[in-house]
Amino acid sequence: MTADHPDIARLVDPASRFDPYPLLASFRAASPYAVSDGLLVVGRHADCSAVLRDPRMSSERDRARLAPASKGPRTRNFLHLDPPDHTRLRRLVVKAFTPRVVARLEPRIRELAEGLFREAARRGRFEIVSELAYPLPLRVICELLGVPFEDRDLLEDWSGKLSEALEPPLPGLVAPRATSEAARARVQFITYFRELIAQRRRSPRDDLVSHLVQVEESGDRLSESETLATCVLLINAGHETTVNLVSNGVLALLHHPDQLKLLRGDPSLAAGAVEEVLRYDAPVQLTSRVARGDGHIGSLPVLDGDTVVLLLGAANRDPEVFDAPDTFDITRPPGARHLSFSAGPHFCLGAGLARLEARIVLEMFASRVTAPSLAENGLAYRPNLTLRGPDRLNVLFDDIQAPS
Repeated sequence: MTADHPDIARLVDPASRFDPYPLLASFRAASPYAVSDGLLVVGRHADCSAVLRDPRMSSERDRARLAPASKGPRTRNFLHLDPPDHTRLRRLVVKAFTPRVVARLEPRIRELAEGLFREAARRGRFEIVSELAYPLPLRVICELLGVPFEDRDLLEDWSGKLSEALEPPLPGLVAPRATSEAARARVQFITYFRELIAQRRRSPRDDLVSHLVQVEESGDRLSESETLATCVLLINAGHETTVNLVSNGVLALLHHPDQLKLLRGDPSLAAGAVEEVLRYDAPVQLTSRVARGDGHIGSLPVLDGDTVVLLLGAANRDPEVFDAPDTFDITRPPGARHLSFSAGPHFCLGAGLARLEARIVLEMFASRVTAPSLAENGLAYRPNLTLRGPDRLNVLFDDIQAPS
């Protein structure tokens, strides 16, 4: 790469995991630019926002000239479909995530979170990822779908392997092992949901899997492969990003005790704290689109089939959009919007649920956990680049208070 075009492969360096943002700033300043034939990088907020909303930019990854050969069974995951198929499939599940439905979940989410904080108090230790950030959203999405929570270890393992292979086609990013393991996990997920769907056909319940089995919208019933793909997507996407949002939020508060003190003094700041975590340390750092036809992003030529990698983590700290973008400020006034939930037709279906879960956790953490601190060597990051979050986050504390 030239001096004007920094080497995107530097993102793969494990040394950048703890703080990738100086590196992302250099990519943002140079973008948009071509990494290689068929692979473009975009990091400015305005460009990322425009690409996400552009109907000429496809979410169907197999359109790309750089698309890898598919491994394992093919399924119609609406995250990777364009309208009208995306619109049809999304419409079938969107009713389960409306603001009214999500609001009714708050008492149950609080009950589950209270239990996890009580268990941490009894243990006298708190590993945030495995003892809070994973079990809470996974339990919630399992209950929504009708998936037995006792299968959580299998689901967590398969989800993790799928997530490892979500990376865009950057040089040296996705190891063959990750791709092969993801293919095996996909087969296991499909086998699991095929049996669960068969059970719901025989004995429907009041859950989302039963709804998908029975649904008929505008006379168009889901095919078996679409039902399976939708179930896998919902269980995976329904908790993986929230795990990182919760973990990144707790870590940001630990690193910024002034902000933790503010939140402890005023729990109504929790919703703003969630938005600031989403902007400051986005759980989803990257996404991509594939060009349908020739065009331009700014002055950069785009050819049909080019893969456009969008650096959402860079866009969320764009100084053209956000004042003091590298400052974590939970009182940041609303206005400019981060892109952590994407934009356009693929805006995150579960954004409201993720926000609610994270708001409850951050509010409880600030109000209940006395004198929290990061344990020595208590932080390790997951290897994923697309999904950013700790693999381990050990927190020391003096006490965890009971609810008042």
